[in-house]
This record gives sequence, structure tokens and C-alpha cells, in this order.
Amino acid sequence: MTSAAPLDARGLGKRFRREWGLRDCTLSIPEGAIVGLAGPNAAGKSTLLALATGLIAPSEGTISVLGRDPLRDPSVLAEVGYVAQGAPLYRSFSVADAIEYARRTNQRWDGDLAAELLNGLQPRTRVGSLSAGDRARLALALALGKRPRLVLLDEPFAGLDPLAGREFLQLLMDGVAEIEATVVIASHVIADIERVCDHIVLLTGGGVRLQGNVEELLESHRILMGPRRPIGTIRGVRTIVRERYAGRQLTLLVVADGPIADPSWTVENVGLEELLLAYMTPERLPVQSPPEKVPLRWHG
Repeated sequence: MTSAAPLDARGLGKRFRREWGLRDCTLSIPEGAIVGLAGPNAAGKSTLLALATGLIAPSEGTISVLGRDPLRDPSVLAEVGYVAQGAPLYRSFSVADAIEYARRTNQRWDGDLAAELLNGLQPRTRVGSLSAGDRARLALALALGKRPRLVLLDEPFAGLDPLAGREFLQLLMDGVAEIEATVVIASHVIADIERVCDHIVLLTGGGVRLQGNVEELLESHRILMGPRRPIGTIRGVRTIVRERYAGRQLTLLVVADGPIADPSWTVENVGLEELLLAYMTPERLPVQSPPEKVPLRWHG
């Protein structure tokens, strides 16, 4: 018998008055994955995580966390570690107060793990006086100290300088390796997540635009560059995802289903950031003038 997916949504939607924050969202997160939940601002990332933690109710569709409805069965949240955007914490608490509160409210609290993540942080320091990096470390320690099966992080690198962001990411990976949890990292900055994620979910316009294993997605996509011409059937190409023109230059992002042997095309591999930016852009990008004299790459 297979265990339930850590996070599963079917036709999920959330409406805020006249606007849909999320619409017809269907996805399934594999167990043990490090998932990059990518997309531009207002794509629905925070809405999805709020639905997964039972903070808001869906307007349509269903969502399950570890096989249970987080709204109807909130006991499942004991197995979820959640760090909201900005790492909101009780600013009047000391670090020791925050840890003690977490210990009292979580049956499986792992004080040793939390202490490892907070190494060097003074217990009497007030949360309100912590730097952004230390506040993020504390929020992460509170989330992982629960020994959750699912960790949800909403824009965890926002407000962190590059050094603090790198340290946070290292602490996250070390902690997750110890508790063997599934992780979902929501970020609109692809560079923040591409170093660690092995699965990607791209949200645009409140819906899922692309999802899958990163290695498999990169293996199946190619960039073709060649002279501008009418596009017919290209042997080895299953789908043309994007086409872009620049003077006499034509660049295609394609899903390949075999070798592309036509010598009139230059074939290149695609990186994750390139791939996601291409899926975020309009179907056909406008002609650029003057013509570019260098091979065109995707820049969003």
C-alpha cells in the first residue's frame, strides 16, 4: 500500500471577492522531494501554502496534506512545519521564550535539533531585536524542531542578504536530512531554489503551468536556434513551447521526443532558470529591433 502524497490538490481554487488567487490548481508533491514552488509575484504561491496549512478555506476543489484535509482535520498540522513570509514571531518573546512555547505545544519536540540550528544565538535576546538572518534561523528552528513530515517555506529568503540566505539554506538542508521530511520552498527568485530543488512546480496566473522532476524536465527540453522561416514539422520535436524572433534569428524552446538531426538548427540544452522564465512569458514574443548579432537566449 502506497502512502498518501505529502501535498495533493485537485481542481483547487481560492477566490478573494472578485479575484481568484488560485484557480483549477492540480498537483501532487512526491514524498521526500525538495520542491521549488516558483512563479512571479501574485501567482498564487502564498495562497496555496495558506490552504495547505488550513489558514483559509478553498472556494473550489480539494487539498490534502499527508492524506488529510487540513481544515477538517487540523491534527495533521502537528506533522507540518510552516514558516510564513517574513518569519512572523512574537517580537516581545526572548529566544528562550519562543523555544519553550514550541516545546510545550509540540508533543514530538526535538530540543537538540533546535539547539543545533540556533548555535550561537543568545537565549535572552528579544525576538524583536534579532537581525533578519537570526530571526529566519529561529523560525526555521521552531518549524524543524517539531520533526515534521512536511516543511512549507514561504519566500524564506526575502529580506536576507546573500550570506544570510546561504547560511539559512545550509541549515535547512542539514535539518531536513536529519528528519527526512518533504520540503516545499516558495520563491519568485529562481536562483534561490534551483541549487537545491529536485522537483519544480511553476504557478502563473493562479494555476499550475509546469511541474515535474527537475532532471527529467531539463532532459526533455531543448533550445533550437536557426534562420527565421515558417515553422513546419521538426523531426524530434513533440511540442513547441515558445518561439522568439530577433531580426533573421528564430529561437524555439521545444519539448523533444528524440534526436534533432536537422543541421539547420543549433541545438542547446536549457537551464532551469531559462526554462521557467520561458514558460512564464507570452506564447509568442515580439520582434526585437535592431537584429541581434549574437545567439539569442531566454531572459524572460
